[in-house]
Amino acid sequence: MLQAHSFLWNYLWVAPNLLLILLGILMWNRGLGRRFPSFLAFAFLSGIGDLSAFSADIIPSVSAENFWLIFWANLVVESVLKFLVIGEIFSLLLAPYSSIARIGKGFVSGIGAVLVLFSSAVAGLGHGDNTHFLISGAHLIEQTVFIIESGLIIFLFGFAGHFHLQLDRRSFGILLGFGISSCEHLATWALVANASPSGHVRTLFDFTNMATSHVCVLIWIYYLLVPGKITLKPGGGTPLPADTLAVWNRELERLLQQ
Repeated sequence: MLQAHSFLWNYLWVAPNLLLILLGILMWNRGLGRRFPSFLAFAFLSGIGDLSAFSADIIPSVSAENFWLIFWANLVVESVLKFLVIGEIFSLLLAPYSSIARIGKGFVSGIGAVLVLFSSAVAGLGHGDNTHFLISGAHLIEQTVFIIESGLIIFLFGFAGHFHLQLDRRSFGILLGFGISSCEHLATWALVANASPSGHVRTLFDFTNMATSHVCVLIWIYYLLVPGKITLKPGGGTPLPADTLAVWNRELERLLQQ
């Protein structure tokens, strides 16, 4: 059962992507694509890309090199869409503060650049797990993306917590899925890079990665499609640190208008 190309292997590769495409269709029908256009694109393109890679893997006429070229193309598209989704959620978080939102986008880009340099250094110092460039390069870039992704998510949660900004339920669910996926993949990558596991153990890690992706898709389905409970918060109390953002936003608007 826990062997490459077994029934469970094929299921964990195919089912999450079919569910992701179905999620995209349901989001489109419910009008959620207008609020999360980048995630809608991610749901469709990532699902289709992974299914294309699966088809290339099982079709005998597709060479190994062509399979990895398809994997690379899907990896690039999926990675770009992930960062677009995170930026989209950051913009929604700062929607009441339009001037800060514009400055904040530049700040997030700066954080992303620092994380890119850091993760690139880690990737450069690391050792690829395959001598073939298409394979080792894809693995290193994939882990680089996970490092940047997890860093941006931690920053966004920290920013929201510091200023007492509240993520809406759907945005939280999207970030939760991406966060779980990136942390789990980085953990298995660290074990593979430092423990030199056998081929069978590597296969078990692949099962873990695919099962985690399945769980993340289910998380997105729950948070995006299942209505949450409406809770009424009592008014009054001390001013929240978010008031500081309101002051900054007014001052920035005044400076921009001068």
